[in-house]
Amino acid sequence: MTVAYLDAKRRSVAQKGMVTAWRTPITAERLGVLLDDQRRAFRKDSFPSAKVRRERLSRLLKALIAREHRIAAAISADFGHRSDFETYLAEIFTSLQTIRHTRRQLGKWMRPSKRSMNLAFRPARAEVRAQPLGVVGIISPWNYPFYLAISPLVGALAAGNRVMIKPSEFTPQTSELLREMIADTFSPEEVTVVTGGSDVGESFARLPLDHLLFTGSTSVGKSVMRAAAENLTPVTLELGGKSPAIIGPGFPMERAVKSIITGKLLNAGQTCIAPDYVMVPDGSLDLFVAHARQTVAAMYPNLAANPDYTSIINARHLGRLQGYLGDAAERGAQVVTINPAGESFDGSIGKMPPALVLQTNDDMAVMQEEIFGPILPVLTYRGLDEAIDYVNDHDRPLALYYFDKDETRVERVLTETTSGGVCINETLMHIALDDLPFGGVGPSGMGHYHGFEGFETFSNTKGVFFQSRINGAGLLRPPYGVIARKILDLMSGRK
Repeated sequence: MTVAYLDAKRRSVAQKGMVTAWRTPITAERLGVLLDDQRRAFRKDSFPSAKVRRERLSRLLKALIAREHRIAAAISADFGHRSDFETYLAEIFTSLQTIRHTRRQLGKWMRPSKRSMNLAFRPARAEVRAQPLGVVGIISPWNYPFYLAISPLVGALAAGNRVMIKPSEFTPQTSELLREMIADTFSPEEVTVVTGGSDVGESFARLPLDHLLFTGSTSVGKSVMRAAAENLTPVTLELGGKSPAIIGPGFPMERAVKSIITGKLLNAGQTCIAPDYVMVPDGSLDLFVAHARQTVAAMYPNLAANPDYTSIINARHLGRLQGYLGDAAERGAQVVTINPAGESFDGSIGKMPPALVLQTNDDMAVMQEEIFGPILPVLTYRGLDEAIDYVNDHDRPLALYYFDKDETRVERVLTETTSGGVCINETLMHIALDDLPFGGVGPSGMGHYHGFEGFETFSNTKGVFFQSRINGAGLLRPPYGVIARKILDLMSGRK
């Protein structure tokens, strides 16, 4: 951005009376002021109408559409290179779809839900009402820096809340564009974006918010939860972990490999629900490797200058991934690098060729840590019991992928394993369905959002009891006489 552009932007925003992040450094005190401003605004309109909520979502939709190309350019600049198609598919399309789905469903979600009334309490009635929580905080990650900020924002706005967003410091150009877009679209009392480093993130997590959603690593999620606990702030943690892909006996290997490699190499593996390791039937390892080589070569005939193949976010993460391969090789694993054009890779281009890791064991870092890159361990199993036991012996994953045509085995995997979400005979697709809840379990996260579950997460679902004008409640008030005891006995089924 040029100085002239920034000066013009400052003047434009100042004329609108908006508070801007560049005028005042983001400190813990400043964060407190922003929160107080939003809380005061919320109290003046604590239950915005469906019309107001839809209008906010429409503004967001319009702002996204107007900035599609700038979003793709900013994300690519932050990554060193990000495939434009992947950005449009996984960030822009998904965000627009989420907004449109939410606008359509909002009226139904907002309607009170009638609940049954026990015979003993009739003719009273009961219902559940969803009311906004107040001010929702969102801490979004670097791997999908727009979608993973916008998707929870949509749910929070649909529920009628005010929102504060802290995007990742690892994607500064995208974070600045997000801040600018939100400032142009909403008043700071509706939605605000605060940028800054980890110190700002720590202060943000300590705010007395009404709800906090964090997307990121399990280790950082623990710190966020500790910080939020100081104010008993409820949290939704969208973490990650080691999501397995299991290929069932007899399933067409080529079909399974194409789906698994696609899911693994989207965003160069920097996806929280990417397959983190594969389990194939004993005797099928060589076939898997052969199809993996063919699939990568067909999708990415070359890698270094290929616009469809995304870079690793920064040198630190590239070094981390290379360290996983070195550790695995030292501990006896076979590393199969797939480099169709035989290109030379060094740190200057920020890309890394896909690699399969064979003959692994649980002592290897690649089998202990979430990989978050184009590395795929491949394990073998002798029977489905062994595969299920292996999954269940480890932390519960964010996603699980199972490939099989046998419905009985599919049902076994669905019922005998626990994961945040599942795809059968496919990878990744479940995250794009707005009517499916998305979230982890145990170390892979807690709570859900997307669609109606997101609306519920950011709402207080309040039970309401309506007493009838004619009722028998007075017969159960002190002093407790014979009639009261007989009525209680009757209600309890004792007589």
